[in-house]
Amino acid sequence: MFLPGDPEMPTVPSETPSRIVQTLARHGYNADREAVTLLARAGDPAAAIEAVVSAAGDDTLRITSSDVRACLDSNAVATGAAVAQSTPAETPETTDSQPENPQNARPNTTSSTPTTTQENQPTTSESPHETEGSKSTGRKEVVAEPTGTADHTQNRNPTPAEITGDITGRSTGTGEYSQFVTTFRDRYEQLSKLLKSRVNHRPATAIADMPGGSDAEMIGLVNDIRSTASGHWLIELEDTTGTFPALVMKDRPIAELVDELLLDECIAVQGTLADDSGILFTDSIHFPDVPRTFRPSTADRHVQAALISDVHVGSQEFMADAWNRFADWLHTEDAEAVEYLLIAGDMVEGVGVYPDQDEELDIIDIFDQYEAFSEHLKAVPGDMEIVMIPGNHDAVRLAEPQPGFDEELRNIMSAHDPKITGNPSTVTIEGVSVLMYHGVSLDEVIAEHPEDKASYDEPHKAMYSLLKKRHVAPQYGGKMRLAPETKDYLTIDTVPDIFHTGHVHKLGWGKYHNVLAVNSGCWQAQTAFQKKVNIDPDVAHAPIVDLDTLDMTVRKFA
Repeated sequence: MFLPGDPEMPTVPSETPSRIVQTLARHGYNADREAVTLLARAGDPAAAIEAVVSAAGDDTLRITSSDVRACLDSNAVATGAAVAQSTPAETPETTDSQPENPQNARPNTTSSTPTTTQENQPTTSESPHETEGSKSTGRKEVVAEPTGTADHTQNRNPTPAEITGDITGRSTGTGEYSQFVTTFRDRYEQLSKLLKSRVNHRPATAIADMPGGSDAEMIGLVNDIRSTASGHWLIELEDTTGTFPALVMKDRPIAELVDELLLDECIAVQGTLADDSGILFTDSIHFPDVPRTFRPSTADRHVQAALISDVHVGSQEFMADAWNRFADWLHTEDAEAVEYLLIAGDMVEGVGVYPDQDEELDIIDIFDQYEAFSEHLKAVPGDMEIVMIPGNHDAVRLAEPQPGFDEELRNIMSAHDPKITGNPSTVTIEGVSVLMYHGVSLDEVIAEHPEDKASYDEPHKAMYSLLKKRHVAPQYGGKMRLAPETKDYLTIDTVPDIFHTGHVHKLGWGKYHNVLAVNSGCWQAQTAFQKKVNIDPDVAHAPIVDLDTLDMTVRKFA
């Protein structure tokens, strides 16, 4: 390791934030975004870095903008190391405090629907604007690995992401039975509001008192689904007053909707009571759903976000070379508009997640895995806004909603000051809301639905089902662990513009009622365990979303 003042101390070959971050990392320091900006604008960045490192205390972990200013204002740096006094038009400030300048908005340099295909950049003919019932995979374009230079000076100015729906620091659950009742009651209250404008709901006890042959409508959670001896379907619904059975005849068109139902989801039914008022013959089934009139918000300038997940650092199959190619590409002119990086869980491989996992680990200790992940994160441009949520391989509780990482792990992953929030959370960037959910419940949806409605090859269709149910994890039990809370944090009370998940290690996207649904694949090649359970992952893809149009391109780095 080079010491401050050592004649062989590494220099900064160019004044890019990425070079500065990498140089500081070699000395064992992280740095906040403004500190990197100040160093990049110094007349002699190498001398400025040497001065800052020399002045840092033994217990310093992060270089701040105050540390840099103190060195630049002192005699520790030669006169040429002072911050260049250029105008904003010549050297745009990259801190969060700079007001947006519409005149500096960049034109759309990445065509979302190209009419010509560059050599070695295959495209597919399917449209990204997939609607419900479409047979398309939702894949618009996969662009081969870029060949541009990483020496381009970036001009990013992301606005801070706004976070809502974060459970971190607000969890009150102790696991008592009464708290589960509270959670499901809140689920019913939230989702029934979305259905009451469509049906004239009557409580279960009131329906039981109605005369036979009456028309009746009810909103309830699905308490049970079973078939009768004649092949019809009996759905038991529960509201806050009790339960009531609804019968769906097998020869009715709505019978196919029964295949989509999950236990504990909220639906509404309409029908006619039997003569003895003991059962409701169902004519229609309604889901909370996304209104077909929904129109998403978009950014007022051309800016992009990279959506990735399931990095799995620590696994023997983590694709470090592909990650480095991705990070290098983010430093190129082609990626200048990519100002946001959203990571939907599983930063590391974890420990003890599945049988014999220790035989497939490259890094055994969980904290060392996060240290390694942090080093890889440092290769990402320092002027990008990064948002991360945990997944089921991460060192947080397995029960959902999952709080964000604890303070110790946050300190380890402090490169670039990422925003760390819980799973799920809604992240708003440039006015565009992104519902980030790791996606454990997708296993349940795929297992319970017909293949044409949800499959691992088309994971975005399983996401459509969650949007239709307005809940990211409607079925409790199986692989889905629920943490009882005073509020159900897993409902989709507000329709997002983008729905981003991971977990299943498959790439797929499309649009459901104008909501862009993206499952972003992974950065881990097939493990021995995945081979046993027939998982063939889509690796090293980076979906890039144009926030001003919600069109998407996928970059491939392996």
